[in-house]
Amino acid sequence: MKILMVLTSHDTLGNTGRKTGFWLEELAAPYYAFKDAGADIVLASPAGGQPPLDPKSNEPDFQTEQTHRFEADAQTNAQLAETVRLDSVSQADFDAVFYPGGHGPLWDLAEDKHSIKLIESFIAASKPVALVCHAPGVLRHVKDEQGNPLVQGKKVTGFTNTEEEAVGLTDVVPFLVEDELKKLGGVYSKGADWGSYVVREGLLITGQNPGSSAEAAVLLVDQLNK
Repeated sequence: MKILMVLTSHDTLGNTGRKTGFWLEELAAPYYAFKDAGADIVLASPAGGQPPLDPKSNEPDFQTEQTHRFEADAQTNAQLAETVRLDSVSQADFDAVFYPGGHGPLWDLAEDKHSIKLIESFIAASKPVALVCHAPGVLRHVKDEQGNPLVQGKKVTGFTNTEEEAVGLTDVVPFLVEDELKKLGGVYSKGADWGSYVVREGLLITGQNPGSSAEAAVLLVDQLNK
């Protein structure tokens, strides 16, 4: 089992002067779900090298058992410091792909032609694609084999408008994940804000928020083990 995890390279939170990047729990929880299941994991990002960590995700209120495990894992941190460039990876080398969120992906991965083609190639090869929190927004330009939006008519979830409002970034982000998925024709649903809520439709697995990342990863492993 070989799983690709795709992280953002974007570190600027709009015009706020604050930093963003990937959300630590959304990398750490799936990473260890995959590792503990015996998977080989490759980390990639558009720019390669060390991806930016959203500093807020490392504050005490957002730390978990898995984030502590990640921070203490020298081998994993060395791997994170040397992510491969996204334009160098091929779907053929992997069984599945997982996109952690954080706000960063809304700026770079959502518009990245390599990411778009990569997701399309995984779906075309009947391999699962999982995305959590803000990462379902990365699907905004992804098409199916008929040229329609990939999410059109599919059950999906992602970071809710009310969750975005709660973190005060509704007017900062380039688009709202919930609104975008609905606009594209996705059959959007959601659970309680900040609770774990994951939707699977065929090869597509989407999670609503950081707390959904572990459940989404478990579903992905289950699908690969079928």
